[in-house]
Order: sequence, then C-alpha cells, then structure tokens
Amino acid sequence: MNTPPPPRARSRSLSVVALASVVLLLLAGCSGAGDSRLDSGTGGARGADTARLRIALLTHAGKNDAFWGLVRKGAEAAAAKDGVELTYANDSDPAGQAQLVRDAIADRVDGIAVTLAKPAAMRAPVAAARAAGIPVVGLNSGIDAWKSQGLLEYFGQDESVAGAAVGTKLNDLKAKHALCVIHERGNVALEARCAGVRKTFGGETENLYVEGTDPDAVDAVLTARLRQDPGIDEVVTLGAQFALDAVGSVKAAGSRAQVATFDLNNDLVKAIRAGTVQFAVDQQPYLQGYLAVDSLWLYKTNGNISGGGVAPVLTGPAFVTRTNVAAVAKFAAAGTR
Repeated sequence: MNTPPPPRARSRSLSVVALASVVLLLLAGCSGAGDSRLDSGTGGARGADTARLRIALLTHAGKNDAFWGLVRKGAEAAAAKDGVELTYANDSDPAGQAQLVRDAIADRVDGIAVTLAKPAAMRAPVAAARAAGIPVVGLNSGIDAWKSQGLLEYFGQDESVAGAAVGTKLNDLKAKHALCVIHERGNVALEARCAGVRKTFGGETENLYVEGTDPDAVDAVLTARLRQDPGIDEVVTLGAQFALDAVGSVKAAGSRAQVATFDLNNDLVKAIRAGTVQFAVDQQPYLQGYLAVDSLWLYKTNGNISGGGVAPVLTGPAFVTRTNVAAVAKFAAAGTR
C-alpha cells in the first residue's frame, strides 16, 4: 500500500508542478499559438499547432452537373491530403458569383479558387480579395483574363487551342458543315471553343445558341435546325450532357449528322464505346479542382507559385476516341474522369 509523502515533500512537489506549468505557458506564448492565421500572401510555413487553412472554391456553375461534380471531387481530394478546410459554392448569375467572393473575403478565408466565365463581373471582387491579402487562383474559365486581374495562377485548358484542334480533327473526318452548340451565351470559354473550331475547320462553322438550363428547349431548337438544313453533318457540343442529348436530337430530326463534344463523363465514355458519339475533348476537370486547392496550400505553406505566375498550367486538351477510350473507362467509372 502506498503511504502519502510527508507535508514538506508534498509542498515541494506542488512547487515543482506549478513552476513547470508557468514554463509551458511561456513557451506557448512564444510559439504564437494565440494567432493561428498566417499573414495572407506571405507563403510562410504553418506549424503543427496552428488551425487548418480555409479555402473557398467558387464557380459559375455546378448545380446537378456531372462536370462540376468532377471538379469538386478533385478539390476535395486535395483538401483531404493537405488537411485543408474546403468550402464549395456556385452561382450561375455573375452577380451572385461575385457576391460569393465577397462573402469569402468577409469570412477571412486563407485562399480563394474561382472561375472567370464572365471576367468583367469578377474584376471588382477579385481586386477586393487581393486588397484584403487573400491569394486568388483561377481555374477552368478565364485563361485570357487571369493575369490582368492579378490572380496568382491558372489551371485549365486553352479553349482557343482546343477548338482549333477540334477543327483540324473535323477536317480529317471529312466533315463539311459543323453546328457548334453554345449552351451559355456570353461565356468566354465556350465562345473561344467555337471560334477555335472556325479558325482551322475548312468547312462551314455555324454557332447555335441555346438555353442550357432547359434541356427540352435545347432539344427542340437543335432538332428544328437539323431539320431545316440536312447539309449539317457535324454537331459539336460544349459539354458531355449536351452531346448525349444531341444524339437524340439527331435521331429525331432524321439527320445524318455525327456528334462530337468537349468534356467527358462516364455516360459519354459509354457513348464513345458504342459509337454514338465520335470523340470528346477531355480537359480533366478533376485535375483542375485538385490543382487549384493544392496550389493555394503550397503557396501558403511553402511559397510555391505554379507556372511562375506568368504561364497557365494546362490540363488539356486530350482527345478520347473509340480507339483509346478503354484506357480512361475505369477512371470514368470511378468518377474521377
């Protein structure tokens, strides 16, 4: 049985414990643990005793959209790896997306990843983030605007280059009249895709504007145009889901047109395998989300800037056709391509 120490010994033990507590408190104060936020833009390393970085991913689209689901999956994978607290939000209204950025600034996040589908609408809120010392990177849309707006980095596809590559491929396929279906009027990335097609395609390129948020209306407009002009032999859509819908429109119109598209998802992989869609241009949205979040973590913890802040990091284009679709099918089935 343990016997209690004499009173003098107990007093001496308590004094040692009290002194040790004071030393620990002093050390904690010197470590700076009282302020867990890094100075924005310093790129200094975070210690193990600091709170997690908080990053906001704010896009111009995403609701019930498989493409943006891939972007989000990539961002979440990077956040999990880096121990980052990730907030994701989207708004198709440019003013609404701009407000999302202002809300993130007010919330004092450590970094913002944003799309610039409508660059003019994002200029003021991005400038406000910079003024607040919050680093901002771009992804997916705005390759011609990110540097002028002062973003640190950009991750995406050069849509003009991708469009030109599609035009060249249509020449190889002996197409004569391409209908380029733009599902969001004023979106600079979509406009650049069709302009790129027109630049290299030797046949006729015609833009068809539709309201992408209304699938029935898209089908009606596309079917009607195909019926009006039997000479249209290629339909180029700018999103995977629109390609799948276009297959039905072609059939309903009794058209001989083939369907090709930008962007990829699991259902489109199946369509390429079946031969109902000729090819897809994959810009790797999972990679865009992953790199955007990971780059902010690297900047805040190690001062890294991908592309040196002067060149975009390109994630595409890559063609997926019937001859190579098997190589990406397993990743598409897993929801990462």
